[in-house]
Amino acid sequence: MTADPFAPHTAATTSGTAASAFGLTKVHGTGDARVTALDDVSITFRQGEFTAVMGPSGCGKSTLLHCAAGLDTPTSGSVRIGTTELGTLDDRELTRLRRDRIGFVFQAFNLLPTLTALENITLPSAIAGRRPDREWLDRVVSMVGLSGRLGHRPAQLSGGQQQRVAVARALASRPAIVFADEPTGNLDSRSGAEVLGFLRDSVRDLGQTVVMVTHDPAAAGYADRVVFLCDGRLVDEMTRPTPDRVLDRMKAFDTRSRTS
Repeated sequence: MTADPFAPHTAATTSGTAASAFGLTKVHGTGDARVTALDDVSITFRQGEFTAVMGPSGCGKSTLLHCAAGLDTPTSGSVRIGTTELGTLDDRELTRLRRDRIGFVFQAFNLLPTLTALENITLPSAIAGRRPDREWLDRVVSMVGLSGRLGHRPAQLSGGQQQRVAVARALASRPAIVFADEPTGNLDSRSGAEVLGFLRDSVRDLGQTVVMVTHDPAAAGYADRVVFLCDGRLVDEMTRPTPDRVLDRMKAFDTRSRTS
């Protein structure tokens, strides 16, 4: 009997790879309007690691995230979540995989205004017809500091609190990986730092895997690893990043683009 490829991720998984892409290419348009957003990108996102994806505007950061998360289809190449090849799944199977094994945090909070914070957090489990793991849910809610706000609706919460709800929702089903696209883009610096701290703590304390697209060197400083894209290609990687080191690397890209 084979394992269910859609089963929620648990700490017992030992492959070491949460997601991977091989030869990933994404082309928009044809003829003179043809734009190559990703150009033969291969990358691995390791379990229990916080990876930030950075690069100049238009370099393909969000396209990489969307393809890796199954939100967009690459022109060529392959994407896997764990050992599951996304290209082999039909629309229904892909929807189920995204729901059960992937968490999402976006710049827009994407909360349903008529639901309470708790109902928003547990919505993916409710759609799947499952009861959330109460012990895990309590850990997640406590980590993001929402214990006293679970009965509030989004309009009764600050922007930072709404993004905390979104983070908790992404973590509540214990996904194999969480993809975050500019998660602090709509927040002030204090609220943004709190959200980044929660993402970092989910990796260090809960064993979560997080991949975050950001343009902010300070945000990238929360990650374990930063990968850099330029013109749709992976061009560099940094471990143990600091905001200053990331900023220096980004300045080098800006200098190269002006002189090329």
